[in-house]
Amino acid sequence: MKIRKKSRFPMDTVDIGPLQLKARNVSFDLSRTPLHWIPGHPVASHTVSAYHLLFPEVERFFIAAFEEALPDIEDQRLREDVLGFIGQETMHANAHDDSLDDYFQRNGIDPEPLLEQSRFVLGKVLGPRTFATATRNRRHLINRLAITAAFENFTAFLGHFVLNCNWDRYHADPDMTAIFRWHGAEEMEHRNVAHDVAMYFDPRYLRRVSTMLVVFPLVIWISSRFVWYLVKSDPNAPSSRLRVLYDVVRDGRLGLLPTARTVFGSAFDYLKPGFRPDDTGSMAQALSYLATVESRQTAA
Repeated sequence: MKIRKKSRFPMDTVDIGPLQLKARNVSFDLSRTPLHWIPGHPVASHTVSAYHLLFPEVERFFIAAFEEALPDIEDQRLREDVLGFIGQETMHANAHDDSLDDYFQRNGIDPEPLLEQSRFVLGKVLGPRTFATATRNRRHLINRLAITAAFENFTAFLGHFVLNCNWDRYHADPDMTAIFRWHGAEEMEHRNVAHDVAMYFDPRYLRRVSTMLVVFPLVIWISSRFVWYLVKSDPNAPSSRLRVLYDVVRDGRLGLLPTARTVFGSAFDYLKPGFRPDDTGSMAQALSYLATVESRQTAA
């Protein structure tokens, strides 16, 4: 599936002014969601489900960096965006956390080993630390903000993907589909914030390039570990890495997963000197979907 550079949504040509980011109070029930929630596609199901485990710690990493940076942001509009971003990411982390027992434990998978890995990498290795000098503390914060911006490039890319993928055509579980589409639409809604914060603290192009060269292989490595763990824990999934890779490629062609070309393409786009997050997907589409989420919550 190709990432659109020029949206087919006419409303994207209308200047709607600055968005007021807000955390939406939503809830999802995965207590009846099957392990293979995309029927007949266990690898695609596990590949997406892996992000239930990865997202909460990733988002807490983002939140910690932004909360530390907030006192140093004098631009009032950017401060408001950061506060809205923190609120939305907190809801994302909580929503995925709340589903862990309902979904993984009920289906016979213990997520704790993966959660320990993500806590170590994102909390201990890359997370907040105190150094001997203020200069080193500041440098570490700027590095974390740059990492957040690079990660957010992928979450916006994934947000665009889940809003346009073929899950419905293959009868994917509606509850699992709903949680990822809500999350993806909000990632699209706040897709500019992390980039703007990183540029506020360090606008150098070299910083953006060097950070992506670290973050991209980290994303691929940790995602692969998480997916393989879920596959190994499922006796009804393929037992060989080669077959898993084959299924990933096949499911990408079916529109159930992002293809390697679009994943690498999103990273290359980020490395362009004139990159702006606005180039990914359609804001109008994301806001339209979020309007349906809000109407369903109001009706409930």
